[in-house]
Formats: sequence, C-alpha cells, structure tokens
Amino acid sequence: MASKELIKKLEDTIENIPDFPIPGIQFKDISPIFLDPKLYEDVIKDLVAFSKGKVDAVCGIESRGYLFGIAIAVALEVPFILIRKAGKLPPPIISEKYDLEYGSAVIETREGQIKKGQRILIHDDLLATGGTTEAAAKLVEKQGATVTQFSFLIGLTGLNGDEKLKKFNSEIYHILEY
Repeated sequence: MASKELIKKLEDTIENIPDFPIPGIQFKDISPIFLDPKLYEDVIKDLVAFSKGKVDAVCGIESRGYLFGIAIAVALEVPFILIRKAGKLPPPIISEKYDLEYGSAVIETREGQIKKGQRILIHDDLLATGGTTEAAAKLVEKQGATVTQFSFLIGLTGLNGDEKLKKFNSEIYHILEY
C-alpha cells in the first residue's frame, strides 16, 4: 500500500541502534520521523488510507501507539481509545494479562469506552511477537467489539507476530517489514 518513495524515506530516516535495550537487539528508533513534519503527515495518510471507512474507533497501545494512533483517529473522525499499562487509568477498567519473554504484564482500558458492536483498529508502532497486541485484541472482544484491522509502522516478520493476530482478523498492515 505504501509508495516506494515513502518506504525509502522511512528506511533512510529510522535509525538502527545495535544492542539496545539488551545485547543482540536491533532497536528501531522512530523518533527521527517526528523531526520531519511532511514525512509524519505522509505516514498518517498511508495508515488512514488502510482504514478509511472500515473502523468505528482506533485503539492505541501505550505509549508509541499513541504517536500515530491519535492522528489516525482524528483523520478518520472516529474516537481514539487508550490501551495502557496496568495502574495508569482510573476505574472502572478492563484488564488483560499476557506473557512476555521474561515474565508477564497487564494492559488495561477504561470500561465503557469501547462500545459493543464497534469495528476497532488496533494500532502500535511496531509488531514483534504480537503478545501485547493480542492482549489488546482480547480487551476489545471482552467488551463486545470486533477487531477489524491492525496497523503498525514496522513489522518484524521473523518473529511471527502476524500469525498470533490472524485469529482476530487477517487485515494486518505494516508500512515497513524487517
């Protein structure tokens, strides 16, 4: 979906930071995108084109999912719903526990903000193993809504995150793949 020009510009802009946060990891630093307002706008336009007319709300995963997710929701003229780490939202909340490589974590959303029957886009900056995004999809389903799409700036294809999400919906989009 993304133009070759957008992909090339992103590849030239995103920085690879070796051995961060731990040895062996190639961290993809997206922060330079925010130094170029035109590039940021082009990313938003691309992500919006994927979802236009297909969703009733956007859920963004803390914290980097907010950086693009809010702008996507505004452009689509739909609500934006926060999915946060445990303990960051006031009650009433809905929680979902999930496993990490080194333990477990919990994400939450405010009860009642996701409406029964809504078509939801879940957005985050990067898809790796898919554990956090899978937990977000479970939060959506617990409230009677349907995940109709997932979008990401980056997909790490070797970690099979897409496979974990296909049980919710196969409309999964990442602008870049590594």
